[in-house]
Amino acid sequence: MKKLGKTKPLALVGLMGSGKTETARALAQALGASMADLDTMLEAIEGATISELFARSGEAWFRRRESEVLARAISERVHVIACGGGIVLDPERRRTLRDDCETVWLEVTPAEAARRVGSAPGTRPMLAGAEPVARLTALLAERTPLYAEVASLRVDTDGRTPVEVAELVLAGLAKRA
Repeated sequence: MKKLGKTKPLALVGLMGSGKTETARALAQALGASMADLDTMLEAIEGATISELFARSGEAWFRRRESEVLARAISERVHVIACGGGIVLDPERRRTLRDDCETVWLEVTPAEAARRVGSAPGTRPMLAGAEPVARLTALLAERTPLYAEVASLRVDTDGRTPVEVAELVLAGLAKRA
């Protein structure tokens, strides 16, 4: 990401529905850089959806594979990485995000996240059998200190398009440079 003067990949973290994937695409386009979505990579490697992987192998297996895919994206020198919402649950992944990436927390309220993912809650295993806003509120409460631990920048995504969020990310990183 020479435009930012950084050699580390830019990793986006945050609650599901925060816009990590679409913002990563917008950032990659703006920077003329490569982009990877860890969930999409894992689905391609395993030949199954995230929901199917959770159902077939469980969350612990999924989290281990997610860690391997993050390491792969970093080793392949991907410039912008959209991480899964739960990537921060493991201390080793948090260390990787802190030490090996420029990590940005895309913040979203549970109500906005539920609105964004509401049309397809069945594709989100962490929402299975739960009322979306309540479950997202609980996930955010659990993960807030973990996102804060890894993030060098926080950007509010509520009411913003992915392009607007990408612009705020770039502006925030430029101020820190």
